[in-house]
Amino acid sequence: MRDISNQPQHAYWRLHGHLLTAAGLAPLLVGIYFLCYWLRFEGQLGQTELTGFRATVGWVVASQLVWFIALRACRGWRRSVTFYDLVVLARTATAALLTVAMIQYLFAPLPAVPRSVLLLDWGATIVVIGGARSLLRGVRELHWRPFSSTEPVRVLIAGASELGTSTLHAIRGLTQPSYHVVGFIDGNPGIRGNHIEGVPVLGDCRHARQLASEHRVRQVLVMQGELTGPQIRQLIDDVGRLCEVRIVPHYQRLIEGSVTVQPRPVCIDDLLQREPVKLAIADIRQWIDGRVILVTGSAGSIGSEICRQLLQFDPERVVLVDRAETAQFFIERELQALAPNKRIDVCVADVLDETNMRRILMRHRPHVIFHAAAYKHVPLMERHPQEAVKNIVTATRRMADLAVAFHVDSFVLISTDKAVNPTSVMGACKRAAELYVQSLAGRASGRFVTVRFGNVLDSAGSVVPLFRQQIAAGGPLTVTHPEVRRYFMTIPEASRLVIQAGAIGQSGQILVLDMGEPVRIVDLATDMIRLSGLRVGEDVAIQFTGLRPGEKLYEELHIAGEQRLPTTHPKIIVATHRPPRVGDVRRAIAELEETARMEPEAIVGQLKQLVCGYAPEPLARERLAA
Repeated sequence: MRDISNQPQHAYWRLHGHLLTAAGLAPLLVGIYFLCYWLRFEGQLGQTELTGFRATVGWVVASQLVWFIALRACRGWRRSVTFYDLVVLARTATAALLTVAMIQYLFAPLPAVPRSVLLLDWGATIVVIGGARSLLRGVRELHWRPFSSTEPVRVLIAGASELGTSTLHAIRGLTQPSYHVVGFIDGNPGIRGNHIEGVPVLGDCRHARQLASEHRVRQVLVMQGELTGPQIRQLIDDVGRLCEVRIVPHYQRLIEGSVTVQPRPVCIDDLLQREPVKLAIADIRQWIDGRVILVTGSAGSIGSEICRQLLQFDPERVVLVDRAETAQFFIERELQALAPNKRIDVCVADVLDETNMRRILMRHRPHVIFHAAAYKHVPLMERHPQEAVKNIVTATRRMADLAVAFHVDSFVLISTDKAVNPTSVMGACKRAAELYVQSLAGRASGRFVTVRFGNVLDSAGSVVPLFRQQIAAGGPLTVTHPEVRRYFMTIPEASRLVIQAGAIGQSGQILVLDMGEPVRIVDLATDMIRLSGLRVGEDVAIQFTGLRPGEKLYEELHIAGEQRLPTTHPKIIVATHRPPRVGDVRRAIAELEETARMEPEAIVGQLKQLVCGYAPEPLARERLAA
């Protein structure tokens, strides 16, 4: 219910503000009207002309003030004048002109205003008031601080596109400007030397160092999404010792949070960023809206982000399943604050507990299941292969079988690039899970889709938080090998594409996300040291420790023999392969599960028979046998 207790007081202050506006505008409008009289009679104002001016100025200016207040054309004098402000000003002047003409027509005894004076007054009002607003804004932007010793931060804006221009607008819109924009840098040679709203385009990013030195720049502001990761990295290399590179949040973030400009330091996500993911919203809404969605592994990095992304749509209910009690508690609180009007059901349950999972599915009757629950740490699974089989293979088989039994419309398995030509138990188990889900295509009423992608940045237990801890401790940063490379995505990017893939994938398909180019881990370590304001080798060292059991130098996204077919989304492709026979896969997985229970030391041999291309790392096998 709207609070109306203070409405009389608010009305009083609105009226008070209107009267102040009228008091300020009235002398200016009188002066404009007199100027038009003077121009009309070429400066020869006799007694007759002055009498006509005095007889009409009152009601003409009063008519103008009424329209200025009614159309709110008197507001916004602190901000820059835009085309839309001029449209409002022209509309106000036109309304006042028509009002004066109508008054003259209806009340003929009133002294007449010459038509040429009316037309001159119409044009002069637009020009003079628009110019006055621009002049006031220009004076304000000179950053005169007669009573302040604080000098605004001199900045360059990287990118003269709409995003860069919006940054300039936001800076100028600050109540107390703390930045002074000395110019733009942009890679388009056609606009070099031009001015954008009075600010020059000084050069491109290659000239950033020289320009920063010449103009005493303290910060380079980069609008989020304006430059690619390599371009930001090069920019930091060039100007790092002269000034700071900072990222300005995208306007979507500004709208969701604060409307002020709050540049932040460059983070590792910025250096690896690619073009933002554009989703086919209509496809996702048709798939998600009004339906019950169940997410296993909801307390994990990918599972929790999938839940956040789902709440941007309109599902009937989102059911979160994970055995991590504390993490479930916190994700529930976060999601309820994020979407207080959405129904969120949190279940503390183990996906291996078939009886409990059957009970959960019977109660919620999900239409879509995202199966993200799994172990992910390669060296740990090398030492405990029986746990990898249980938590990856058996858990996936049971969840997929339950999806069949409860006639779930869509089942989406989250897989990994480590399943491609695996050298680890974890990767081989993921490939076995892929085969089982793929084998159900055509044998169940729902769609069974697998989504395969690489590493996600800053997920729990991944390399980025590890490096962050090692930097805080003073180093060294431990890297397994100088040439080890990995594919990376941000958690939101991967989660959005998982949802998109689930919406467009057909049953039995393995959908592979476009991961861009693989990144050397040593380069990642170097970037993180530099972004912390430290020097590699002097402040923090990098130490090579050798590949861990099950690890590969290079990860892959495609198995030999898989065809790559495009989908309706440019960042998602289909990896087609002859589907396995469900009977063969069932028997092989049953034998694998039996082996995991009775003879864990024989798991590797069993996986080699089941997973084509599995080549276990010999040292790991020796350690396991010991």
